[in-house]
Amino acid sequence: MITMIVNPVSGAGYASAVGEKAAALLEKLHVAFTLRITESVGHATELAWQAAARGDATVIAVGGDGTVNEVAAGLLKTQTALGILPAGNGNDFAKALGIPRSWEDALHYLLQHAPRLVDTGRANDRFFINICGTGFDVMVLENMLKAKEHLHGKLPYLYGIFVTMLRFKSPHMRIETVEGLKIDTPCAHFSIANGQYFGSGIRIMPLSQPDDGVFDIMVIDKVSRFRIFLSLPALLKGTIINKPISHHYRTKECTLCAPNMHLNLDGEIVDVSEVKFTCHPASLLVHRA
Repeated sequence: MITMIVNPVSGAGYASAVGEKAAALLEKLHVAFTLRITESVGHATELAWQAAARGDATVIAVGGDGTVNEVAAGLLKTQTALGILPAGNGNDFAKALGIPRSWEDALHYLLQHAPRLVDTGRANDRFFINICGTGFDVMVLENMLKAKEHLHGKLPYLYGIFVTMLRFKSPHMRIETVEGLKIDTPCAHFSIANGQYFGSGIRIMPLSQPDDGVFDIMVIDKVSRFRIFLSLPALLKGTIINKPISHHYRTKECTLCAPNMHLNLDGEIVDVSEVKFTCHPASLLVHRA
């Protein structure tokens, strides 16, 4: 049995259309399934947990990264696998998993391939599956969200970048890992990643693998706004990791402290002063490439 969970508002309603088409295809293929529609924030997690408790083989998340996060949280450490039909604005974690961009190709793929285990994470008591970050990234996200009502694709993110450049000041960060890394200085950016992409397809962490048992960390030095501007092409191309201002580390556990921190947690902004990131290896079954 399959449960398909559709977020009707994801992708400005695109997910709702994908859900209808996917349901018709499953019926045509004589695949037993239940269709559920989310009604509020957090509802997808509850629906996914119920499906896992019933013993469903797979729960398909139809939506964007927020929907995938919620469904994954409900399937954590169960024998029920996560399937993804990309139908949101970003679909960043689906990209990291190599899931086909077309919902139809993604559906055929998950029906034909056995699921595999991937890692997940906790930020204090909050579940996450893709990327968390603070600094330049969060201010960009905040400005991007303001632009999403009028712009689409990468345009809101680009708008967020340019507005942020006019106002950003590097916050002081204290970063410590269980492997012995200690950083205590102003930094322009901090990301900790299970996936590779954020901001609707920007490949900020190209070396990250969601099944290697560790997180990848990127720290970008405090630099001038002009230097940030010069680094934008590298950020958009996914090569910022190769620049001298960028530093890459791997960790199983990391603590981050920063005053008045706004943390981007899988696309949601959370206010926190100190956060402990913990990797949980092989804790989620996923139909992936």
